[in-house]
Amino acid sequence: MRAAMLAAAFLAAAQIAIYTAAAMANPNQTRIKDVTSVVGVRPNHLVGYGLVIGLNGTGDGLRNSPFTQQSLQSMMERLGVNIRNTQLRSRNVAAVMVTAELPPFSTSGSRIDITVSSMGDATSLSGGTLLMTPLRGGDEVIYAVAQGAVTVSGFQAGGRAEAVTQGVPTSGRIANGALVERGAPGTFESRGPIALELRNPDFRTAVHIVDVINVYAKSRFGRKVAREQDLRLVQLDTPSNISTARFMAEVGELIVKTDTPARVVIDERTGTIIIGKDVQIATVAVSHGSLNIRVTETPRVSQPQPFSEGQTVVTSDTQIDVNEAGGAIGVMRGSSLQDLVTGLNRMGLKPTGIIAVLQAIKSAGALQAELIVQ
Repeated sequence: MRAAMLAAAFLAAAQIAIYTAAAMANPNQTRIKDVTSVVGVRPNHLVGYGLVIGLNGTGDGLRNSPFTQQSLQSMMERLGVNIRNTQLRSRNVAAVMVTAELPPFSTSGSRIDITVSSMGDATSLSGGTLLMTPLRGGDEVIYAVAQGAVTVSGFQAGGRAEAVTQGVPTSGRIANGALVERGAPGTFESRGPIALELRNPDFRTAVHIVDVINVYAKSRFGRKVAREQDLRLVQLDTPSNISTARFMAEVGELIVKTDTPARVVIDERTGTIIIGKDVQIATVAVSHGSLNIRVTETPRVSQPQPFSEGQTVVTSDTQIDVNEAGGAIGVMRGSSLQDLVTGLNRMGLKPTGIIAVLQAIKSAGALQAELIVQ
């Protein structure tokens, strides 16, 4: 039995190696686990409120941050110290929000990284220590407890006349700073169907994934195990003679050819333009020019002659300059991405001009792609 299992594992590794070697010749192909994710296998966000102590006079001003003072009083009372009627002036304490991500299948006793961010008017968290802070999920259940020394990459230094700040000294991290008290819900040992979700939904890519998995499963398990549900989901049936984790490990290494719709992404704020390789443009004539009008007002003082009964008045000398640049008509035959880029470069357009031209071509119905403006 052990020899049979080793032989099957060796055969699976050899088949995956063959698929990988065949895909090296085509750069448009990638592994299935790089383009999909398992439905239900995801991290969970955690958040908590706590106090950072031990700051070197860079903490919250208790008068400006009353929540820090209330939290400090509550903490001291829980420790048996009554400071309700005491005027607190300490600047060594800062109120912070603690955030973290609980990885999927986390178990009790494991550790996770946390991020600490100031809430009040603290100037730096450098040198501080986070006190024990419970971290809750969206269901208000405590899943982890955070505590430890805060590591801050930024710093701030200065005097009365000048100050220097580098990075963000009011935010830091604690590596392995939270201890998981309750494991993440869910298990991966179910024998039911497994759903793979495409990160970039596309019908063609979903069909390619199903075909590649079924070809591999037919030779490995003797039957097909995958079927496409829509452009986003692919359903898998786990064979009975292999664990779910091992099955997903083998499927994730299979190479698939991906396909995406033709898109043009424009960010008008930064002038960024991304054009997909499948974008095509019908033959169009393009003319792009700019009209600049500059109006200059120059005030002039009209002074009357001495002993005359005239009055001093202010007049305006108006000068108008009109400049119209560009205007040449160019023919663009954008049958491919290279032709489109060459045509735009020959027109000598800047990013703002290219954005205007692409939007106009889309309005004319000649751009055979989805135009996304961010």
